[in-house]
Amino acid sequence: MTRSGSHAELRRTLGVGDAVVIGLGSMIGAGVFAALAPAARAAGSALLLALTLAALVAYCNAMSSARLAALYPASGGTYVYGRERLGAFWGYLAGWSFVVGKTASCAAMALTVGAYVWPGQAHAAAVAAVVALTAVNYGGVQKSAWLTRAIVAVVLAVLASVVVVCLGSGASDAGRLDVGASRGVGGVLTAAGLLFFAFAGYARIATLGEEVRDPARTIPRAVPLALGMTLVVYACVAVAVLSVLGPDGLGLAEAPLADAVRTAGVPALVPVVRVGAAVASLGSLLALILGVSRTTLAMARDRHLPGVLSAVHPRFQVPHRAELAVGAVVAVLAATVDVRGAIGFSSFGVLTYYAVANASAWTLDSAPAKRLLPAVGLVGCVVLAFALPGTSVAVGAGVMAVGVLAYGLRRRRPGAR
Repeated sequence: MTRSGSHAELRRTLGVGDAVVIGLGSMIGAGVFAALAPAARAAGSALLLALTLAALVAYCNAMSSARLAALYPASGGTYVYGRERLGAFWGYLAGWSFVVGKTASCAAMALTVGAYVWPGQAHAAAVAAVVALTAVNYGGVQKSAWLTRAIVAVVLAVLASVVVVCLGSGASDAGRLDVGASRGVGGVLTAAGLLFFAFAGYARIATLGEEVRDPARTIPRAVPLALGMTLVVYACVAVAVLSVLGPDGLGLAEAPLADAVRTAGVPALVPVVRVGAAVASLGSLLALILGVSRTTLAMARDRHLPGVLSAVHPRFQVPHRAELAVGAVVAVLAATVDVRGAIGFSSFGVLTYYAVANASAWTLDSAPAKRLLPAVGLVGCVVLAFALPGTSVAVGAGVMAVGVLAYGLRRRRPGAR
């Protein structure tokens, strides 16, 4: 039984379509514009194999999350699932890894917006984006869903244009898709871990469980739908860009999709791609702030974070103090730090989060067939986490250790739960 019954609950307004759109807005974002290049450097021509592996692990995680979200339709996602199925510590670890990792992701997305919208003043533009989107989220989750729907439509149109231009050009060569020039198993695993960053948004549907209508039916339908649509989009884009630039050219590209359409002979499309990248980053940032604030709300309810953050606005029915706190922290980071290199660290935190989700789903049923996907997901999360670049693993493990220490000190205080 969840512990949210004694608190003000959020309003259930989201249907299947809204939940799918929020999932798409979380996944089809800046990752598809930025993550392909470092993944290509790691995997070479086996980029598509790495994409498939990342999608497989994401699918296992998605199904585990969907089963758990239907059973525990409360804000907080895996923080709630781990707490209820494995114990308070594992729920806390999931919540800590999500909030810390995704807060860094928020700042990275904000800086990506700034770099595309106003390159000379990227930090100022990033802060403005954070303030604007925090205000949108403050106004209610339905406003966020409508804005996300518009963003997804724009980004999908831009990506479709890139695919058509690249595959229809004389520069396209199917021979560049040959996996024979891969960088080996280690490179494929590293690339899969980096690409996983771009798939991780489907959890946003689960973290909004308290705002979804008929969650037992809606969430299990929305999660795989959003993930499947995202995989199709990513695969099409990866094939198109690889066929034009090749693995080496893609690996060296600073703006892979812009470089691809330029190489394909349509430089006039480059500004459109830049606008699409900025809009996509805004979509990711919007959904990230939404998800982090809900997990912050759930942890504040259990006093793992300051209890003042558990308040729900009486009119807008949103965790307004949690949203303002998250927005403030992200704005400070976006104004002072370049965190674009934190994608690997964010992936480490997210993979830790999903490892707890899969372990939680493992406990739902003792039948071997029901435990297969959680088992594959758990092993996949651990393998991909430790296949990330060494710096990302070291920083991620260090931040997890800080969280464990904070938990231990809190538990030692008199009266702590």
